[in-house]
Amino acid sequence: MAKKLTLDNATPTGHIHVGKGLETGALGVVGSTVIGLASTAPLYSLAATLGWVILAVGGQAPLVFIVACIPMIFAALAYQELNREMPDCGTTFVWGAKAFGPVIGWIGGWSVAVASIMVLANVGEITGQYFWLLVGNEEFADSRPIVVITSVIFMAIMTLISTAGVQMGERMEMVLMGIQILAMVLFGVLALVHSLDGTNAGSVDFDWNWFNPAELTSWSGFMEAVLLALFIYWGWDTCLALNEETKNPRKTPGRAAISSIVVLIVLYVGVSVAVMMFLGVDGIKNAENLDDVFSNLGDVLFGPWGWFLLLAVMLSAASSTQTTILPTARGTLSMAVYRALPSKFASLHPKFKTPWFSTTMMGVAAIVYYVGMSILSEDMLLDSLTSMGLAVALYYSITSFACVWYFRDTLRDSARNLWLRGILPALGGLLLAYAFVQSAIDMWDKNYGNTVLLGVGGSFVIGIGAILVGFLLMGIWWLRPHSKPYFAGESLNRDTPVLVPEE
Repeated sequence: MAKKLTLDNATPTGHIHVGKGLETGALGVVGSTVIGLASTAPLYSLAATLGWVILAVGGQAPLVFIVACIPMIFAALAYQELNREMPDCGTTFVWGAKAFGPVIGWIGGWSVAVASIMVLANVGEITGQYFWLLVGNEEFADSRPIVVITSVIFMAIMTLISTAGVQMGERMEMVLMGIQILAMVLFGVLALVHSLDGTNAGSVDFDWNWFNPAELTSWSGFMEAVLLALFIYWGWDTCLALNEETKNPRKTPGRAAISSIVVLIVLYVGVSVAVMMFLGVDGIKNAENLDDVFSNLGDVLFGPWGWFLLLAVMLSAASSTQTTILPTARGTLSMAVYRALPSKFASLHPKFKTPWFSTTMMGVAAIVYYVGMSILSEDMLLDSLTSMGLAVALYYSITSFACVWYFRDTLRDSARNLWLRGILPALGGLLLAYAFVQSAIDMWDKNYGNTVLLGVGGSFVIGIGAILVGFLLMGIWWLRPHSKPYFAGESLNRDTPVLVPEE
């Protein structure tokens, strides 16, 4: 029988002094970093984004990748400080509630789930499509029904693997991440070598102006590119949601998050420069290179080993599927423990010590969303991926501001506190809040995405609509008797002890 951990297990004061039943000490710094990297799907993310970023800003793409990581680093500092104080797998939900109250906390947790479901639909489809490209069956790769069925099977498999525990997932991600990084490094090196040996007539020399802000000619184009680049960094916070299953949960997850971002910066900037040198800026802007420049160059750079790049892209999407399910399931587990969701979401597998019900529901929700969007419109599915950025910017900004507000009484204690708990997280929150507002304004335009809904851009309707659905669901749960301790601030408030056992 599955085990549950809810506030019914609390002491008479309503405080819990034990963990949630998850397997402790399962992950180290390396394992946490690998899972954080895998969640971003770096190979696929850069392949799908590079062309569009260059279309928006031209040769300043490497500059954009550097600029976009700045709010992410500031947000990561907020995550690190909050995690040291409260290493709870609920992350944004718990920290938002402790800083600003139950409503902000609930919406923060909902935003994490929304972003995850939307991205799962996309990476699931990439996995299914590239599977058939890898086996050489382009007819099946172009068939929507076959791709959808294949993607659903992959998503179901990754859901089962996630139920089996983080250690099994860690070992699998080590292999998948190793293949991804090897493919990216080889791709970059081969592109650089062939740009210098004259293989491609369109190759150009390295140009320091690619990093020069003065060369930017359009603010709207720059913001569009930055918002695209924010998407390819998203996911590093997965290692924070696994904090209760990590060795030294107060320090390891934060270090892993920072390490993940640093590795991503090096990979994104280095590989994008190599590709720009090989193809030239105009070459990347060609229509065939916009959606996936890597796969289009696979045979050119890898020759008969071009299949290896297809394999790496498929594994990049597959690994992201699994590592996206992991943190979201733990977020809903935490919400259930504090009575922000039905207690069933706190059910743990008796053998694997994983939130089996939350994991299953996350997989089912992603599959239903993906199939539903595929039936309605493939263009709507694409717009939902774009609109995902709204939920990401929202919960990252909530976390950043929560850090400043929660630690406000300690900011004058030292210069370290002032910068790492105050100034830098506040800047990160402001930048991400601006990204949210600017994105929403841009998405309102009927010409922004691929669809028009209710007379405005489909991306706006899907993104803002998904967040508003969260308020509706929160209101429905608010009416349930079991939710009263949470919304009354009894089960989770600033003084509630962290629900993770000390080492």
